[in-house]
Amino acid sequence: MSIPAHLRNNFDTLLRAAHDGNLALLECADAATGEPRYVICAVGRCDSDFLFTPFGHLAPDDPYQAYLPPTSSEAA
Repeated sequence: MSIPAHLRNNFDTLLRAAHDGNLALLECADAATGEPRYVICAVGRCDSDFLFTPFGHLAPDDPYQAYLPPTSSEAA
């Protein structure tokens, strides 16, 4: 399984924001359901305004049950 370049770039941006102390956790509403989501955002500045770039949300339940690990192509 190969990670697309644009997602790798987003991850690198997220790492830089974390290194610089420019991350925030915001409570937002899911656009489709209205349910609360806790969104990881990079924080930037434009003059006196803050800019928040969302990268993803925290798993609402047990993340170990929400995801499956990658499998090798040989095992598939």
